[in-house]
Amino acid sequence: MAYQKDDVPVMQKWLDNPYLLVFLGITIPTVIYIVWGVMEIANIPIAH
Repeated sequence: MAYQKDDVPVMQKWLDNPYLLVFLGITIPTVIYIVWGVMEIANIPIAH
């Protein structure tokens, strides 16, 4: 029994898109490192 076009799950359609995977592979680590850097800067004590 072959799959029809409508039988493919939505998540599989998303993960079959290489451009989406490249975008997520660049965006997610970038956002994590930016948030990590902001947290590190916020933890530096204020000099008096």
